[in-house]
Amino acid sequence: MIPGFRDRKRFSDLSEREILALAISSEEEDGRIYATYAERLRPDYPQSAAMLDGMAAEEDTHRRRLIDTYRQRFGETITPIKREHVSGFYQRRPYWLVANLGVARVREEVALMEEEARSFYVKAAQRTQDAATRKLLGDLAMAEAGHVATAERLEHEHLGKDARADEDAVAHRQFVLTYVQPGLAGLMDGSVSTLAPVFAAAFATHDPWQTFLVGLAASIGAGISMGFTEALSDDGALTGRGSPVLRGVACGLMTTVGGLGHTLPYLIPEFWSATALAILVVIFELLAIAWIRWRYMETQFWRASFQIVLGGALVFAAGILIGSA
Repeated sequence: MIPGFRDRKRFSDLSEREILALAISSEEEDGRIYATYAERLRPDYPQSAAMLDGMAAEEDTHRRRLIDTYRQRFGETITPIKREHVSGFYQRRPYWLVANLGVARVREEVALMEEEARSFYVKAAQRTQDAATRKLLGDLAMAEAGHVATAERLEHEHLGKDARADEDAVAHRQFVLTYVQPGLAGLMDGSVSTLAPVFAAAFATHDPWQTFLVGLAASIGAGISMGFTEALSDDGALTGRGSPVLRGVACGLMTTVGGLGHTLPYLIPEFWSATALAILVVIFELLAIAWIRWRYMETQFWRASFQIVLGGALVFAAGILIGSA
């Protein structure tokens, strides 16, 4: 028996009273989630927050209707049952894992939440033989389908083209500040700064394995250093650059990736084959950096290419000269 599952009830074993109580608790939780999303988004995305406020109000309306039905059928005491008490019932992702990913991800999560609930009730109704239970599940499925339509209506009311474009622009700026800028800085550092030690080791030893070890150490060390530097340099409270942890992770990972790109070819045992492949990887890395600067930093591509290729060539030449000395 898997720990934590033996005390869960199967949906097929629930009574109509328990199903209705489960629907009530689910509506309550979804309403709180929408209200939390609205609170988190309100400072930067007021129109999306207004849409979510409307969704929370809709959930509360359905909750009260379900409670009225429960009272009529089963009395005043609502059975204490939640999603986690039922095996196979859909679960909600923790709000902090979604809210931190931006307004677009929250919109997707809201649509997914309603679709998951609707789909679950439809499938459950199809598997149920008891007529009364089947009718109850069908009614709940229709209610969830109504939630989906309500979400679309509220989005059109509160998120016109202009408002959505404004919020998307803010979300894009936040994405650039939190992920692109730190990641680009890390990729540039990893791709360029590790050229000298890698190619110095390569031409000094002509030993691919030793070169690989030097590159691996340089890449991981640079990634750890850049990640901590980015995370500790700014908490994001005044600059609006977002979570220092996310920025540090983005910067550290991309620094390591940048260094490993031209390090991995030295797993090839033949020196000149490995070096030729590593040089091709370096060219690709530098062009990728130039493209990212053009795509997200509004830098002309030819200018970005010239700057990054010039810097990379100087470091590359320094590594070869030192290794050949």
